Amino acid sequence: MTPKTFAKEIKAALAPHADAQRAPAMRAYMRDQFDFVGVPTPLRRQAVLPVFKRLEVENAEHLLACANAVWTMPAREYQYVATDLLARKWKTLAVADITHLLEIVQRACWWDCVDPLAGVVGDVLKVARTHTPQAQATMDAALQHDSLWVRRVAMIHQLGWRDHTDETRLFGYARSLANESDFFIRKAIGWALRDYAWHAPQAVSGFLSVSGDIMSPLTVREASKHLPSIR
Repeated sequence: MTPKTFAKEIKAALAPHADAQRAPAMRAYMRDQFDFVGVPTPLRRQAVLPVFKRLEVENAEHLLACANAVWTMPAREYQYVATDLLARKWKTLAVADITHLLEIVQRACWWDCVDPLAGVVGDVLKVARTHTPQAQATMDAALQHDSLWVRRVAMIHQLGWRDHTDETRLFGYARSLANESDFFIRKAIGWALRDYAWHAPQAVSGFLSVSGDIMSPLTVREASKHLPSIR
């Protein structure tokens, strides 16, 4: 299936479920930044699943081309389809493809698409670093990127890694971004720390004891939600 055909089939799959009455509320939830056709997430995923199953991904280039084909379509649901596709087929990707994923992050970016893409980046890197120890260096570079959304990806890409987490990077990234005033960066730092605290509460508690004074109140609140002694 070519990327063009894939996009056409996705459009046809969603068309019967478009709800013009639902669309304004969906748009308002995203602060009126994106147009919607009015297909809620569970129904969207159910509708496109047969198309996903028919798509035989040849390689990373083909996968990224299919994702880009739907990403450029004029409704936010299509960008959600692109992120779902990449999440479903992430094993086709490698470290060399991280650059392309970060390019997508910067187009029509907002947390609703950036965070799933961060998950894809994390899946790729978690596997890659078992045979390429320096794979996460791509995130070291992303941490310095001009786009706050790329920096957010770097901060949260280890979510769910538990004992595979590179603790040095996690805490180092948190300190590096601590002086940023943007809500989405501050929230990301807290989220990443809170996630790791489920696995290593003492480590996160110790980090906050030493570095909490340079973190925003928002970050500390998020990070310490499950650490009673830090509240």
